[in-house]
Parts: sequence; structure tokens; C-alpha cells
Amino acid sequence: MRRQRQAKIVATLGPASATKDMIKALFEAGADVFRFNFSHGTHADHHARFEIVRAVEREVGRPIAILADLQGPKLRVGQFAEGKVQLEAGQEFVLDRDTTPGDNTRVCLPHAELFEVIAAGQSLLLDDGKLRLKVLDSDGQRIRTRVINGGALSDRKGVNVPDAVLPIPALTEKDKRDLAFALELGVDWIALSFVQRPEDVHEARALINGRAAVLSKLEKPAALDRLDEIVQASDAIMVARGDLGVELPPERVPGTQKRILRVCRQHGRPIVIATQMLESMITSPVPTRAEVSDVAAAIYDGSDAVMLSAESANGSYPLQAVAMMDRVISEVERDPLYRNMLDAQQETPQANSSDAICSALRDVTRIVGATATVTYTSSGHTSLRAARERPMAPILSITPKIATARKLALVWGVHSTISDQIHNESEMVSAACQTALKEGFAKKGDQIAITAGMPFGQPGSTNLLRLAEVWGDAGSSN
Repeated sequence: MRRQRQAKIVATLGPASATKDMIKALFEAGADVFRFNFSHGTHADHHARFEIVRAVEREVGRPIAILADLQGPKLRVGQFAEGKVQLEAGQEFVLDRDTTPGDNTRVCLPHAELFEVIAAGQSLLLDDGKLRLKVLDSDGQRIRTRVINGGALSDRKGVNVPDAVLPIPALTEKDKRDLAFALELGVDWIALSFVQRPEDVHEARALINGRAAVLSKLEKPAALDRLDEIVQASDAIMVARGDLGVELPPERVPGTQKRILRVCRQHGRPIVIATQMLESMITSPVPTRAEVSDVAAAIYDGSDAVMLSAESANGSYPLQAVAMMDRVISEVERDPLYRNMLDAQQETPQANSSDAICSALRDVTRIVGATATVTYTSSGHTSLRAARERPMAPILSITPKIATARKLALVWGVHSTISDQIHNESEMVSAACQTALKEGFAKKGDQIAITAGMPFGQPGSTNLLRLAEVWGDAGSSN
């Protein structure tokens, strides 16, 4: 089942999308990657959905990626004697290490590590940013604040600290248990929440040990200070606009999103834009026009994928949400302005053989009007570098490894297929033409451009570019 678009759709599974019929319908409507949110659900829930996705994959004959999204560290206030208090703008409010239930003057903050990094003048945001406190002073035992934006505050509401790098690991003990379980299942991507520095990525990568690809979620302003390093350390990036939009002023989020997109394109890392994309479709069968424009803008900017969260996990219209996103992407990609914008965003290739070949591949497909860009890859490297160039012809990625094919389901323009290992150029041309015909990327007489690495099967060795004319079930190379 070939997609008639280049950008991909990530759909979160949950109570509204837990049956085989619904998951298959979501795939057929356009979902390329299924996200398992480990902030919710049990291991048994995720195991059951994993088995369903793999069964659907076998039925449709197309690789489907599974993304395990770890919860990450969650900072929360303690409890109140009456369960809820009202804070007024201008009053003082204290967060301390006393576990006694709080009142409208104080509450416990059960995160000892925060008391050492909080300083006067910094802000604390409570309950997804609804309440804002300004820190007056901190002595290691209590943080004295003044309420800037007041409101109701109840038990266990979240705390955001936008002005500090927090001395907490990106992986909690819960995350480590969830990570081990997800890897045992065989997921394709691991999403790390609240990444602040490249060391967070290195720690996770050491535990994952090559068993899945690493996607870093950018939710903290502190991550922007080391953005280049984090992008280079990761296999992909997600702009998680929920928490990022809490900790940054709202007017800065669009520019920050574009900055992250630019850095990801420079380094050839896939990027996912997430959170509140079609949020009204949680309860409505149609989105707002502003939401449609938001999705379209992400595609015009060259994003690899856009994501649905609650819309597909527990909304009333999961299927309609995926179908709407599919239609918006397709409409944008038919617009001539889309190609103009992609070309304007083109980044200078890096000084290596892979980028030299893939840059030439982009030009060749345009000049000869190739109907497909065929990449042979073992690790996925060749297809990723080809996708960085955003060629006009879709990327037909051929790999002998199902794990590689699944991983590439997240990547712009890549249609992955499984093939036997290729041993020489003649086999390569013949298999490329046969696969292009079978998958609907070419017909007899069409030109296709082929790239691979020699010797075959050696990761990261892209050094070959060939043209071929499709002849029925074989081809001639040029």
C-alpha cells in the first residue's frame, strides 16, 4: 500500500484505538507510526497493542513503526489539607520540604534536588502554566515566592522550572522499567522526554545498546542552549509543544519550532511536530481552520512527520483525525509553493561521499524526470541522507532488514520494502526495477535513479549512483 504523500503521520494509541479493527483502519487512513504513551496504560495494554500492530503489519505487507514514548521526570507539588487552595496575585507562597499537607501559604515540593538550583528572580509555573510564581529567595529547605498569576491549585499539580537546568536524570526508575519492557517487545523507536542536554541522550543510548532508534523530545528551554549537540546525539527529534509552550512565552514557540527544524535539516535528522495539532477533534468530527493551518505550516516547513496525541488515543473521532491529517498533508504537497519552499530550505551537503552522492541524486532525479529514487540500505543511512535532500521523486528504500524498514517509516518520503541481500550491481539494477514496478513507483520505459554503498551491506558507505530505464520486469543501467 503506497502512500501518495511524503510527510508521515504518527498516531497515538489508547482506549479509543485499542482494537484490531480500529488500528488497521487508522493505518489505512494514513498512520505510518503508532505511538505507545508510557505515561498512561499498563504493560499489558501496550503488549496487546504491540501484537495487534504487528498482526496488521503482516496483513497489509508494509512495515509499520512503533514508538515507545517514555514518561520522563514529572515534578509535582504535594497535597493540601483541603485538597485545593486559592492563590491570589501578590501574596507570598512557600514551597518547602515539609511533608505536612499544605494550605494557601505553603505546600511541600517533594523534589529535594530542586532546592539547590532555584535562585531569586526565577519563575515557577504550576498546573501547566496556569499559575506563575516569582522566586524571592531559597535557603535549601524552602523556596519563598510571590504569586504573579493566581488561581486554584490542587493536589499533585505539575511544576515547571523554565529558567534552570534541573539536576535530574532524563530517565527515572519507572522509565528504566518501561524501557526494558519496550525493548523486550521489540519497538522501533524510543522517545526520551524532557531532554535537557546531550548527556541525557548518551545515557539512554547506552541502555538501549542499538536495539531501537532514539528520538529526543524537546520540551525544556534549557535544551535550546545545546540544541546542536542534542540533535547530533539523537536519531530523530520531536518538538513537543505542550511543555515547551508552557515554559516558553507562547509567541516564541513558532520561531523556536522553525529553528529546531532548520538544525534537524542541517544534520539530516527526522523531525516530528507534535501536540495540539488537531486538538478540537478530540470532541468534534472537524478541526478548526487554525488547526488545519498549523498542520499545513509544519508540512510547508519540511517536517518529516506530524503527530496526533489525544485525538487518536482517547478522542471521539480517531479515524477522522488521521484522515484529516492525511488530506491536509496531501493538499500541501500538491501545491507548487511546497516544492519552492523545500528548495529554498536546502542545506549545503556535508563533505563526505554519502552527501555528495545523495546531493547528486537529487539533481539527477530532477534533470531526467526520474519517477523514483531507489536507495539500497542496510542500516538506513543511505535512505536518511537521501531524505535530507528532499528529492522530487519519492524514495523507494530497499533493505534486507525488517528493523531498518520499520525505523524508516518515520522519515520523509521513504517507502520501505524488504528484499534479499544484493551481491552485485546487476542484481541491484534488476531488483530496483522489479520493486519499482511492483510497488507502483514506475512503469515500463520510466527512468529511476539508484544509489547504494559498495561493498553491499556495509553501513554508511554510500558511494554509488546509477540510472536505469525500467523494462517490464528488469532494467538497463546507464
